[in-house]
Amino acid sequence: MIDRGRSHVRWFLVVWMFVVSAVAYLDRVNISIAGNAIATQFHLNDVHLGWIFGSFVLAYAIFQAPGGSLADRLGARWVLSAGVLWWSVFTSLTALVPSEIRGAVLIFIAVRFLLGAGEAVVYPASNRMVANWIPSDERGIANGLIFAGVGAGAGITPPLVSYIMVHYGWRWCFYGSALIGLAVGAVWLLLARDDPDRHPWVSPSELTLIRSGLGEEPTRHVASTPWRALLRSKDLVAVTLSYFCYGYVAYIFFTWFFIYLTRVRGLDLKSGSNYTMLPFLAMAVCSPVGGIVADWLTRRYSKRVGRCGIAIFGISLAAIFIVLGARAHSPQLASVMLAGGVGALYLSQSSFWSVTADVAGPWAGTVSGTMNMGGQFGGALTAVLTPAIATHFGWTASFLVAAGVCFLGSVLWLLVDPNRKLGRDQSA
Repeated sequence: MIDRGRSHVRWFLVVWMFVVSAVAYLDRVNISIAGNAIATQFHLNDVHLGWIFGSFVLAYAIFQAPGGSLADRLGARWVLSAGVLWWSVFTSLTALVPSEIRGAVLIFIAVRFLLGAGEAVVYPASNRMVANWIPSDERGIANGLIFAGVGAGAGITPPLVSYIMVHYGWRWCFYGSALIGLAVGAVWLLLARDDPDRHPWVSPSELTLIRSGLGEEPTRHVASTPWRALLRSKDLVAVTLSYFCYGYVAYIFFTWFFIYLTRVRGLDLKSGSNYTMLPFLAMAVCSPVGGIVADWLTRRYSKRVGRCGIAIFGISLAAIFIVLGARAHSPQLASVMLAGGVGALYLSQSSFWSVTADVAGPWAGTVSGTMNMGGQFGGALTAVLTPAIATHFGWTASFLVAAGVCFLGSVLWLLVDPNRKLGRDQSA
């Protein structure tokens, strides 16, 4: 029986979004671990694998804003549930491609593209939930916990997928991921609600706390999306460009860090795998820490200090760590310093998503989806540009460019004012 005097349903939803976030990264990273086995069985080369990997990122970027708009209109509960079901189906279809089929590359590209389209709703829908459920001065830690799932999911994937591959074959990597996704999505559908006043477990005291923390912010979509006004917003443009810079730097660690440690720094396979875990551990730790600090500064001083201040500090600190790591002579020290860089970067993660929830009102899903689209395009650019720079100027130059991008991303936060509410300026 629920103690209605002391319910904390909003934090259950945040914790479960952490789980959903981890599973989403399990389903997107598993193919990078199974890629060699797939390439061997289907006679693919690295170019083919690059097309397959890139098709996911392309769809993931394209469908961010539409996914956010759907969450604003239909609610996070059903949109996220449908998204988990969708991407679980296409995760399993990855394993169902017959070994002897012609045109396997095109089939894999199509399957991964549609998988990316399904996963695109995750974080915009999450931000819609945060905007409806989480008081403004708790959004830093809420988003920090949710995005700690990125590090947890990406970190657990290599050992989990490797174990499954050794014992059951590469196809069960995808079957297993799909089953986990379906279970997690079913729990979300059963226990989540779009608004706190519709949830039977929310106590009157928690409902009062949530309503007082939301202030005058509307919690449901009341009008068609004002795209012209949103795209002309200085805050949205600055945050999106900064998240582009953020994505450029973060995706180096998702795509090239292991190759850098083994091919360039000379670590063996075991050591490279161990040190590759460090950035993901740093993400998982620093994301909630940054949220806690941002919320404390917001309560103590203002949203401008709490949201923008921690973002400027974290992204700038990331630039410093990346420069030091790129120039370190010891591969072990370089690994630690570069992991410190991505950890510092993730101190700012909650600021991006908290600000979009703060300023967007009933369009939190759409605005955060637009911002995240910018981050994914940054990630797609680094997948191509980082090795190109390394080929012509060396890997140190690639990381120095990333440090410069970090600096630009931090400066853009000087243009952001979390107190300018789009929902207030654009009446229905």
